[in-house]
Amino acid sequence: MDAAAPHKRKRPDEPAAGEVDLSAADAVEVLDLRAGKRLLLAFERRLRDNLEARMKYPDDPARFADSEIALHAEADRLRLLAGAPELFPDLVPIGLASSLASLLTHDNADLAAAAASLLADLTDSDDPSDLAAVQALADALVEANALDLLVHNLSRFSEADPDEAEAVHNTLAVLENLLDLRPHLADKVCDGTKLLRWLLSRLKAREFDANKQYASEILAILLQSSPANQKRLGQINGVDALLQAVAMYKSRDPKTSDEEEMLENLFDCLCCVLMPLENKERFVKAEGVELMIIIMKQKKLAYSSAVRTLDFAMTRFPPACERFVDVLGLKTAFAAFMGKASDLPPFLFPSPPSDISGDAIPVNKKNKKESYQEELEERTISIIASLFGGITKGSRRMRLLGKFVENECEKIDRLMEFYTRYSDRVKEETERLDSPDLEDLEMDDDERYNRKLEAGLYTLQLIALILGHIWHSGNSQMRARVELLLRQNKLTKQDVKEILEEYHDNIGDLDGPEEKERAQARAKEIIAVL
Repeated sequence: MDAAAPHKRKRPDEPAAGEVDLSAADAVEVLDLRAGKRLLLAFERRLRDNLEARMKYPDDPARFADSEIALHAEADRLRLLAGAPELFPDLVPIGLASSLASLLTHDNADLAAAAASLLADLTDSDDPSDLAAVQALADALVEANALDLLVHNLSRFSEADPDEAEAVHNTLAVLENLLDLRPHLADKVCDGTKLLRWLLSRLKAREFDANKQYASEILAILLQSSPANQKRLGQINGVDALLQAVAMYKSRDPKTSDEEEMLENLFDCLCCVLMPLENKERFVKAEGVELMIIIMKQKKLAYSSAVRTLDFAMTRFPPACERFVDVLGLKTAFAAFMGKASDLPPFLFPSPPSDISGDAIPVNKKNKKESYQEELEERTISIIASLFGGITKGSRRMRLLGKFVENECEKIDRLMEFYTRYSDRVKEETERLDSPDLEDLEMDDDERYNRKLEAGLYTLQLIALILGHIWHSGNSQMRARVELLLRQNKLTKQDVKEILEEYHDNIGDLDGPEEKERAQARAKEIIAVL
């Protein structure tokens, strides 16, 4: 499962390009440790004064209003530290993180919002030389219970107020920065807080806005490398919540590029959460298979994302494969497999540009379209391979095999077209790896195998598996077609067997030793009949 890493976003309170940040106008040219300590001590003094005034006059806001204004100003001055992260390791031991964390709990929501804005700046650094220093601050913030406080404030702020909506955005920015600095916090923050529930609730809102988009990004980060979080989300009805969120786009496209990015994030989350077996079960029960087929039939922008989600749901999970056949998904899947323009979304086949200027289509757009189509082909091949692996007998199996007899076995023709294409690519990569130019590179067998997988070997293996299942059916018409096409391409069944033998020998145990044994047994049976 590949989930693209979310980019660092520009926060709403950052100055636009070419503008001057007035809060830093009176900054000293070089902020040294002595100046940094003075800033921190001044901030802590204002914080202490304000807390004392609030305790002394709890029912008279006028008596502590001035101290809060002064505290807000001092917090703004502390923002200067963002330009000197090298001071963090010296300032943390004297209270930098603990003081900022305490400001997150302030009764005045404006000051808690200011703390979120300040922390977003202090924890945001793209300079590798600053990494250790910013990590020191991040670790101290976690020690000061900042994760709990940040998540609590997400529910505390009211997004009906634009300033508090911005505070939510800044709070999410702090969480993103901390997760970027310390990825292991993904498990910790979800185990100890209600962040997952808040994110799901935020994604249920029908209206799109920047914070809904940001919530989708944070959820994708939390899920992409954490099996524990994938299971947690399933346990709090997260599969159904994500399906409801993407269902808003089953018959319409996103209106903006930001909304399109959010939809991609939602599908990334769905694919991540479908890794645990129990969540595949939840997906089927929540009619996720039916929804993905509907999205494909509508031929909107989410088409390929729906195909990808079905691939995740059906891989090594027969109940999803059975449901797919039962709800008439075969016609939709094979339409994608055949790649006919009339059966696919129109944006895959744009009208040719006017030739008035004589300019060709920009290469980047052409490559993007080809990449999109290639991924769609590979996902569809994977789905069909899952169907053959998950449906071993009965009427469903007959319906699946019947698709390859239709229209004079045109789908076998298409399968052999894919076979030759991917076989050529793998051969080319193998020759490149064996060339004298790469002799100096020390590659073990595993690395060579991974290079070939990247070149398309895995998809070639799935195509060979499908061909093996077709041959295993014993249907004389389909066997004759396979043999004819192999001869035409100067190939033999032995070529297919060799690919399947390599596949058999390299089946991993990621899904457990029992699943590995089952997969090897199925491959061995197909190899035997060939």
